Amino acid sequence: MRNPTTAADRAPRHGPAVRVVIVTLDSHLASATERARQTLLPEIPGLTISLHAAATWASEPHLLEACRRDIATGDIIIANMLFMEDHIEAVLPALEARRESCDAMVCCLSAGDVMRQTRIGKFRMAGEQSGIIALLKRLRGSANNKEKDSGARQMAMLRRLPKILRFIPGTAQDVRAYFLTLQYWLAGSDDNIANMIRLLVGRYADGHRKALRGKLATVPPAEYPEVGLYHPRLGKGSGHPITESLAALPRQPGGA
Repeated sequence: MRNPTTAADRAPRHGPAVRVVIVTLDSHLASATERARQTLLPEIPGLTISLHAAATWASEPHLLEACRRDIATGDIIIANMLFMEDHIEAVLPALEARRESCDAMVCCLSAGDVMRQTRIGKFRMAGEQSGIIALLKRLRGSANNKEKDSGARQMAMLRRLPKILRFIPGTAQDVRAYFLTLQYWLAGSDDNIANMIRLLVGRYADGHRKALRGKLATVPPAEYPEVGLYHPRLGKGSGHPITESLAALPRQPGGA
C-alpha cells in the first residue's frame, strides 16, 4: 500500500530531496511511518517516505508498479518480510538494478535472494565475512530449536550486538547500523521509525544529500514489553503509555 501523503509531489522543497522507500509484507506500520515522517520534516524538509505492502500487489497491480518506480529513484531503500516467491520475483530485479546507485539498501527478515541485496556503507551481504553471516544465522535460529525461550534469546542477542560492535572500527560500524535498523523496525513505533530514518540518512546520505551526514541525532531503539499494560495517562508523565507494573498505573483518589 503506497501511502499517498508521502508521495514525492507533496513534499516541501526547502532542503535536499531525500527519498526513503520501504517495501514490506503489509501496511501495519503505515500510520506510524507517516507520523514519523511528519516528525522528521523540520529536520529533513525534503523528505519523502513511501511504504509499499506486498500483500496488495496481487489484487492491485498498479501498486506494484508504483513500488517499482519508487525503488528506481529511492535514496534509502529498506526491504523486509519478503518471503513469498511471487513477492520476491516482483521486486528483486528492481532492487538489483538500484542497489549500486542508491545511498543505502537494507534488506532484512527476508529470503536469501533479498537479503543479499544489502549494501550499507562498506558492508555487503553478498559474499560477506563469515563472522557476519554466522551472527545472522544465530539470530535466525534453527528449525530444530524448540526451546521456549529461543525467541527471547535471539532478541537479547540483537540488543547486545550494537553495543559490542560500537567499539570495533571499519565495516563493523556499518554492520552495527544494519542491526540497529533491524531493532528499530522490529519494535516499530513512531519514535523508532523516525530514529531508524535519522540513522540511515545521517550516516549514508550521499550526493547533494551528503550535507545531512552527521547532522541528525538519534537515540537507541526504544524497547517495549512483549506483555504489558496500556494506559493513555501514562504517556503524559513518562512519554510511554505502556508499563509492565501494576503499581505504575495512574490512580484516581478513591478509585479501586
